[in-house]
Parts: sequence; structure tokens; C-alpha cells
Amino acid sequence: MPEPSPAVPAQESTEPLMGPAPPPETKERYFLRFTLAQRYLHGVLFATFLGLAATGLPLRFSGTVWAIRFAKAVGGFGAILFFHKFCALILTLAFLIHLREIIARGLFKGEKGIFWGPTSMVANWKDVRDLFAHFRWFLGLGPKPEFERYAYWEKFDYWAVFWGMVVIGFSGYAMWFAPFFARFLPGWALNAALVIHSEEGLLAILFIFSIHFVNTHLRPDSFPMDMVIFTGRESEEEFRQRRPKEYFRMLSEGRSAMRITDAPPLWLINFSRVVGFTAILIGLALLVLTLSAYVAG
Repeated sequence: MPEPSPAVPAQESTEPLMGPAPPPETKERYFLRFTLAQRYLHGVLFATFLGLAATGLPLRFSGTVWAIRFAKAVGGFGAILFFHKFCALILTLAFLIHLREIIARGLFKGEKGIFWGPTSMVANWKDVRDLFAHFRWFLGLGPKPEFERYAYWEKFDYWAVFWGMVVIGFSGYAMWFAPFFARFLPGWALNAALVIHSEEGLLAILFIFSIHFVNTHLRPDSFPMDMVIFTGRESEEEFRQRRPKEYFRMLSEGRSAMRITDAPPLWLINFSRVVGFTAILIGLALLVLTLSAYVAG
């Protein structure tokens, strides 16, 4: 009877032991909030507004030390006035382009959401309710209101700029082309245009560089900067937290796929931070110079 052959020991596998498969990584979704054209228009808006503020303040407070030094650095008050008018022309052109888009979409393309509804910039009763509900939430007396595509303060910001474009713009052109406007306006109206342009311009500077900056960039959910106006995109978590009414309405209407987009590239995020922080620093510096001129005066 043959002897049984010795058992051959099993070779140990050199491959690592495989544990349970890790769960697939969930890629964060991003949604488009502002188109490229809208972001370009906003860029022109804030760049020209900074230019108008930086040139208008030295003209308004021409007797201050910093205004005189600034005028000497750029070639005199005549040069400052030239750049002020140049920025005014560019901003006027951007405003007319925006008006053309509103008229084309609202009247010719029949987009009713331009003038009324949840996606409109026109205020409605929900904005009034949200305003009081927000104050109650600030005081701990109620839940935080759920906002639609545009919150009440964003609509206020929009119409403040719209009002400023009409009032400040018209008064500025009335002074610029005084002989033409003097043909059908009395002399006191041109004097009033000077006062209105100056005071409304200061009000716009104080509003933008304080209230608008705080509302947009210094809120707890966006500090130190809200990047969406620069990148045009926001994550799904940001979307759901900031505008739950719009988010769930979009899901219920089955339109979420239309707005899904790629995450913002790193170069765009870094570029947006540089541009955004530069604008904020310039605005705060102009705000300090405005307040100091009032205190000194």
C-alpha cells in the first residue's frame, strides 16, 4: 500500500486582503445661478461704480488734503473729471443693455416671470412677510423665513441701483450738457441737479460700501465673500440652505437638470477672490474717506 504523499502547504497569497468595498464617492452637484452675460454686466457695474466713486469723491470734497494729493497724482481735477465722465458713459451703456434685455424678455418673448412671480425682481407680498419674519427670527421669536430666487434685501439692492441710475444719471448729464438742458429747464432746475447729483451720489456710496457689502459678503452663511456673482455657480447645499423655496420648486417642476453645471475651476475661484477682495478694500477705503471728510467738514 503506497504511502500517502505529504500535504503540500498552501502558498500564502502576497495580495493584500480585500475588505468591504468603500462606498462610491458622491460628487457634489453645482447649479447655475447667473449666466456669463449677467456676470460680465455685474463686473462692468461694480468696476465703473468704483471708478465713479473714486473720482466723484475728490470732486465733492476738493478742499480736503487727500483730494488735493490725489488730484496732483493723476494730473489735476480736470483729469479726475475726465475719468468720471468716462466711467459714467460705460455705466450708462451697461444700464441700457440691461433695459434692452428686460424689454426683450418681458415684452417680446413673453416671459411673465420678469415682471411678476417667484423669479421676478419686483417686490410682492411674500417679501413683506419675509421682512417681518426675518426680524422675528433675529429676535428669536420665530423660524427663519424660506426665500425664493431673490430675497427681499436683494430686490431692495436692485431697485436702489435702478433708482440711482435714473436720478444720479439724469442730474449728471444735465450738468454735463447744461446748455442743451437749459433750453427746456429753468435755471433753478440745473442748480437742483447739482445738489441732487452730489447728495444722491454720496448716498449711493454709503449704501453700497456699507449695507450692500454687509448683506452680500459679511453674512454668516457667505463670510468672508459670496463667490456666486463671480463664478455664477453654487453648490447644492448652498442652494438648498439659502433659497429653499426656489430649490424645492425647481425639483417639483422637474427642472433641476437644466441648471446642473460643473464645479467652478480653481483658477476662477482664485481670480474671483482677488477681484472681490480688491473691490471690497477699495470700497471700504472710500467709505472711510467719505466719513472723514464729513467729520472734518
